[in-house]
Amino acid sequence: MVVADLHVHTTRSDGSLTLEALPAAAGDAGVDVVAVTDHDRLQPALDGPVTTLDGVTVVHGIELRVDAGEQRLDLLGYGVEPTDALVAECDRIQRNRRERGRAIIDCVEDRLGVSLPVEPRAGLGRPHIARAVADVTDYSFQGAFDDLIGADCPCYVPREVPAFDRGRELLADACGLVGLAHPFRYRDTEAALARCGDVDAVERWYPYGRAVDTARLDDAIERDDLVPTGGSDAHGDRLGVAGLDGDAWERVRDAIARDGPAGRHSV
Repeated sequence: MVVADLHVHTTRSDGSLTLEALPAAAGDAGVDVVAVTDHDRLQPALDGPVTTLDGVTVVHGIELRVDAGEQRLDLLGYGVEPTDALVAECDRIQRNRRERGRAIIDCVEDRLGVSLPVEPRAGLGRPHIARAVADVTDYSFQGAFDDLIGADCPCYVPREVPAFDRGRELLADACGLVGLAHPFRYRDTEAALARCGDVDAVERWYPYGRAVDTARLDDAIERDDLVPTGGSDAHGDRLGVAGLDGDAWERVRDAIARDGPAGRHSV
């Protein structure tokens, strides 16, 4: 039974769920705990590393993309207490997101001869642009990625992201727990798992939609003494597709409380 969904996106980045609607979505899913992990962006409406909204425990988190050299990875920080350095890096990333978004939008509009109903802004991601493409053309959401804005496609523009060590350091200073997200989504899973020794946790439960070799992941958890986390990576209002049971959540909760930057949180 999923008690804690520790990977949820809101309208703060590329999700469709507002923070105000989160408790109702959690209630519909029977989930008691949710981590808000928006892409490269903090949630200023959350006034602590772990708080409560309408009876739902909400962990202030973040998903930060980093450059590991051989590939780009996503790190999940849990129990955020914002530092000046992390805030500054998020601001820098959001400026780049706006610039990148403008470049992609201009390319798509020029290529297709359309005007897209989307504007560059902080938090803008390619899913926003893909939805806009689907709204005004015959392309589907996935087709926009496959043919226009996906990696190696004609309108793709890469983002500027921090190096792995820099991103990990920023999160370690601001969060109670830092983990690797969805290790089987990367082109080179072995290289991703090799990075587990540099973090505290790894996403053990995730809705890949295909069979994955979880034994390799369990080996990494044991080898590097990692805290297993998990979540649905929700971008809509359906939560609890994947996540932690009560015992696994208690381990995460205790790690945030023990290792948070303020020393001890009341969780």
